[in-house]
Amino acid sequence: MYETFGERLKKLRDEHDLTMDELSNLINKRYPDMALKKSMISRYENNLNVPKQFSTVENLAEFFGVHINYMSGKSNDKYDGNVQYKKVPILGTIAAGIPILAHEDIIDYEYVSPCEDVDYCLKVKGDSMIGIRIFDGDTVFVRKQSEVENGEIAVIQIDNENVTLKRFYKENNRIVLHSENPTMKDIIILAKDRKTINILGRVVYVKFKVK
Repeated sequence: MYETFGERLKKLRDEHDLTMDELSNLINKRYPDMALKKSMISRYENNLNVPKQFSTVENLAEFFGVHINYMSGKSNDKYDGNVQYKKVPILGTIAAGIPILAHEDIIDYEYVSPCEDVDYCLKVKGDSMIGIRIFDGDTVFVRKQSEVENGEIAVIQIDNENVTLKRFYKENNRIVLHSENPTMKDIIILAKDRKTINILGRVVYVKFKVK
């Protein structure tokens, strides 16, 4: 039987003789986008919470120099876990701004847990989604689906070629593709033009590029 993620975190922190405050400070200096607070470390170690983002486990494993399977509690081997991970293609670049032509050639791969509901990734270009911390150069992990709920972040194709990343809203007589940047206007699509857009997927989570 394997230890939980929280038990592994506490064991590694103790092995490195770090207080929760010290771990929080060191982690946040190395991975600024994690924003890992002492209170969350405590909740992890007491098995009250588990990380919502796979990147949190990845970063902690890298920080402590152990295999990610060990960090996540899926293996007892510190340095060479035996659990396989799903290989997910990065298909190209998506605009967080003015829609751009999508390039679907595979440019690289990401590795995620088999339980992650992710089909492909896209690199973000532009700054229309900075209000929810999606920046130029980040990677979005996407579940392939043709419909999304109001308010979800979607990968949307316009006019069968241009692809953009926006918050999706469907109203009675129009569709609103909302930018999370107050300096940018939303894209409004009227009912008569609805056939010009296709939903290609829903953003599951984001991997931040360290600035």
